[in-house]
Amino acid sequence: MKKVKLLYEGKAKKVFQTDDPDHVIVEYKDDATAFNGLKKGSIRGKGVVNNKVSDHLFRMLQSKGIPTHYVREISDRETIVKKVEIIPIEVVVRNIATGSLTKRLGIPEGTKLSPVVLEFCYKSDALGDPIINDYHIYAMHLATREELDTIKETTQKVNELLLDYLKDAGVDLVDFKLEFGRFHGKILLADEISPDTCRFWDSKTGKKLDKDRFRMDLGGAEEAYAEILRRLLGK
Repeated sequence: MKKVKLLYEGKAKKVFQTDDPDHVIVEYKDDATAFNGLKKGSIRGKGVVNNKVSDHLFRMLQSKGIPTHYVREISDRETIVKKVEIIPIEVVVRNIATGSLTKRLGIPEGTKLSPVVLEFCYKSDALGDPIINDYHIYAMHLATREELDTIKETTQKVNELLLDYLKDAGVDLVDFKLEFGRFHGKILLADEISPDTCRFWDSKTGKKLDKDRFRMDLGGAEEAYAEILRRLLGK
């Protein structure tokens, strides 16, 4: 399968059309952004880590019955995925209170949330990815009720599987973002699952092992990403 042309370049990835209309190649970059692109920089090796960690977790989820866009990894930074129509909704899963949730609602940092909190954001850089609810989704025709039910059910399963899997690696899954797409009438888990899209805390020390180290100027971002790769893939 060969690259034909660049279809899209985002903050962290490039997407290339291939000679197969059902598949694209995703190439992960080292570029790092935060606060809707207001803060920009790079983390050396981030693209490799995100590609490998995301592919590893997608393979695990597929083995447990979760339908995803993942096809196969072709290099340290590149993966072939199914060419889905991305639904413009970010699904945010919160297991432990931190970040914007603590600012908006005053819930103390580190509070374990029960039940797990699901939030939806409208994917729009121009609008700052605002929080929306089911009624907004239906009124804006972003997804049907059946599709949203599938997304919610799949998200809950993904969360349970990731929590158990990461626990064995000594990692707490604090919160994370998922995206979904349509492929020949089916809803598939898409985008990525990586230190860019998840908050990972060391289970014993609470040390942040994700993009918050870049976002909050904590230092050690490159080492944190490498640590997640080592714990999950032994590399």
